[in-house]
Amino acid sequence: MQSSGRIPKHIGIIMDGNGRWAELRGLPRIEGHRRGAERTKEVSRAASELGIRVLTLYAFSIENWQRPSLEIMALMKILEFYLRNEMKEFMEKGIVFKTIGERERLPDTVQDIIREVEEKTALNPGMTLVAALSYGGRNEIIRAVKKFMQTGVSPEEVTEESFSQCLDTAGLQAPDLIIRTSGEMRISNFMLWQGAYSELYFTDTLWPDFSKDEFLLAVQDYQRRERRFGAVPAGIHAP
Repeated sequence: MQSSGRIPKHIGIIMDGNGRWAELRGLPRIEGHRRGAERTKEVSRAASELGIRVLTLYAFSIENWQRPSLEIMALMKILEFYLRNEMKEFMEKGIVFKTIGERERLPDTVQDIIREVEEKTALNPGMTLVAALSYGGRNEIIRAVKKFMQTGVSPEEVTEESFSQCLDTAGLQAPDLIIRTSGEMRISNFMLWQGAYSELYFTDTLWPDFSKDEFLLAVQDYQRRERRFGAVPAGIHAP
């Protein structure tokens, strides 16, 4: 790993491929989600140890509500189990837990444990772990527009900075790197505003097989890139 100055401050991960992983092995899809939850623990620990300041995991999209009800119920149970069991480690590692998305659509029991974990970890000094739950980038922008309009702001007062404060991610910097597993090369409605200048890393690896080592490879790939944000490459002078 190169110098700490090249470590991304914020990484977002589109955790894709749980269902396919299970189907390839002749297992129920929910077993893929269970294995995916285990992988989440490993990658979150690796990110914290590496000094990542924010890790955002695309855990359950708004579109996922269209899945069979039994699969959704099982996913909610896995989420609840994960949060209850990870509370101790969050406190030991100083991790702050947050969520983005329309969490009011989640079951009451899940909302309750989310609220409990957020409150207990709020003052921790370490990495912020953000779970995108019932989340969609377009939905987030629409909700932010409505919130912004309610402030009575005039068109002349609208800026990128002021609008950003109405997004779910207010107070968090934009992701430097977005990783997507499973071979799909799209961002699937994830952090559309925040990811405007994010570096993208795609891998064919299905999420349950995405190990700490591959996570580190993604970070190393990021370190080799030059982020210009629309400027010319270093050493080249514009006419």
